[in-house]
Formats: sequence, C-alpha cells, structure tokens
Amino acid sequence: MDFVQPSVDAHARELARVVWDHLVQSDPLTRADVILALGSHDTRVAVHAARLWHEGRAPLVVMSGGRGKVTSDWTRTEASVFGRVAREHGVPDAALLLEETATNTGENITASRRLLAERGVVVDRGILVAKPYMTRRALATARCQWPEVEWAASAPEVGFDAFDEDERQFIELMVGDLQRMVVYAERGFQVPMPVPDVAWAAYEQLVRLGYDRHVIR
Repeated sequence: MDFVQPSVDAHARELARVVWDHLVQSDPLTRADVILALGSHDTRVAVHAARLWHEGRAPLVVMSGGRGKVTSDWTRTEASVFGRVAREHGVPDAALLLEETATNTGENITASRRLLAERGVVVDRGILVAKPYMTRRALATARCQWPEVEWAASAPEVGFDAFDEDERQFIELMVGDLQRMVVYAERGFQVPMPVPDVAWAAYEQLVRLGYDRHVIR
C-alpha cells in the first residue's frame, strides 16, 4: 500500500505564510560582476538568472549545485540542469560557468568563489539568485563566506499562493531554512539576521505539527 502524505490544513498554511514573509528578501539591483544561481529542484531559478543576464545585470552567470537533499536522485547535477535551462533561454556558453560540486548553500558560495578565482574573475558586486524563500539565508551565507563582495538577492517573481510544488515539502523546506538562520549564525556559517518573534513562533508551531523533516536535531 502506497504511503500518502497527510494534507496541509489551513492553519499550517497560514503559519507557513508567516515564515515565507520573513525568509523572502528582494533587493534593488545594480550592475554586478556575476550572477550566482544557487542550485535546487526549482528550475525557475535558472530562468530568472537568464532573464537578469538578458537585462544586462552582469556579464557572467554561475550555476552552482551538485546534488542536495531534494535532488539526490537526479541523474544530472543541479548546475548541469540549470545550465541547460539557461541555454534554452538564450544565455551563451561564453557567459556561463557551471559549478557542479556544491551540496549546500555554504558550498554554493565557497566553491563558486574558488571557481571564479581560478578563472581570474574579479568580483566586487554579485547577485544571488535563489528560490524566493531561500533568498534571505543565501544573503546571510554569502555575506559570511565571501564578505568582500557587495551582495544583492533576487528570485523568481512567484508569490506564496502561486508556489506550485508539493505543499508539504515546500513547508518542510522553509521550516528547515528558518531554523538554519539561527543555528548557522551561531556556528559561524552565516552572518546573524534577527528572526522576528512572530516568525519564530510560527516555526515552532509548524515543528510541533510535524513539519520537521529538515530540522537539525
């Protein structure tokens, strides 16, 4: 008999909306040296990175990602998949670099930093592109792991109500990300970014409701 995930009720959905509202960060964009797309299962990130390249936001796009907790069974790396999507959206190979080893957000930054250094690319300003609910944590990570760069965060323009992925997985990932905003800052992996009491209370309630698959024990 197949296991069926329990449905998400209205209360959990509204708690998740509170977490989303804190995690999503959108910055004004100026011209940068590189667009760094953080790999994931959501190829809309690659589409958005391609759009920013076409807008002239930066001359180079780095797609970073090996395989992670959601993409472990993919036959290709996240960077490879994102690269294919970017090419389909008009980004030429000359403007594209693939970083195919990173398995987490910190490695997205540090491995991309090494790759660009090896290519002799000097980065003073960078644009981080990620899923909407990953933008704040991506920014906190980049400011810690590559502090010499002035970073801005950007994401596909998809609102909470239009996020069309598995709803339970979506909430579980956000719960894990919010916890990491606190835990990883304490461990020195990210710069501290205060979490509002209302967002932390929503996180705690979601954990009690069982949305804790990606919570660090």
